[in-house]
Amino acid sequence: QVQVIESGGGLVQAGDSLSLSCAASGRFFSPYVMGWFRQAPGKEREFVAAIRRTGGTTQYADSVKGRFTISVDNAKKTVYLQMNSLKPEETAVYYCALRSGDYIATNEYEYAFWGQGTQVTVSS
Repeated sequence: QVQVIESGGGLVQAGDSLSLSCAASGRFFSPYVMGWFRQAPGKEREFVAAIRRTGGTTQYADSVKGRFTISVDNAKKTVYLQMNSLKPEETAVYYCALRSGDYIATNEYEYAFWGQGTQVTVSS
């Protein structure tokens, strides 16, 4: 069974930075892709960023390009999301997800394994 566990959420002010971590464990094999999604109150879950384990290729939502950075520690099977210049409208529950294969999907339905989510609140 695969487990995905996020950590690092919290309350910050607009313009601040925050780093999220996501550790994956269990029985899964390379290649795989790990991604971050977020869901604000009353809105649908949306893609934020993803990274391919092999080679480290990344993809970002246009709204976070230049401010967010996704990275992976392959040895630890952990992915990180560094978020800079946060905005109040980015207040949401942030979810980490994992999919097998090397296709960097932006559709949440492509990901089979999900964490429980971590709350990020950005005050104005």
